Amino acid sequence: MKAQALFDILADATRRRIIALLIKKGELCVCELMAALDEIQPKVSRHLGVMKDAGLVVARREGTWMHYRIAPLPSWIKDLLASLSRGAEPELKADLKRLRAMGTRSDRFAA
Repeated sequence: MKAQALFDILADATRRRIIALLIKKGELCVCELMAALDEIQPKVSRHLGVMKDAGLVVARREGTWMHYRIAPLPSWIKDLLASLSRGAEPELKADLKRLRAMGTRSDRFAA
């Protein structure tokens, strides 16, 4: 990934919030990101698409659910992104609180 592409992605607050959540939680589905960000599915998916196209995140499908995580990246990018989960993204605490309010995955996805 080129530095300019990374900084273009980081210029958007929603994408920074998504990255911070993914770093903190490892992998989240779109519905979890929607709840954490208090945003609609098309907006969250559009931002994830931009990050996926740039190689910053990878996706995996589980039934109808799409799960995203940070892609394998060079150490300089990992170091830069890690700062988002250590307080550089001021909305992270509120985002994590909304995510916790959803309950556990087993609670949400039980048959």
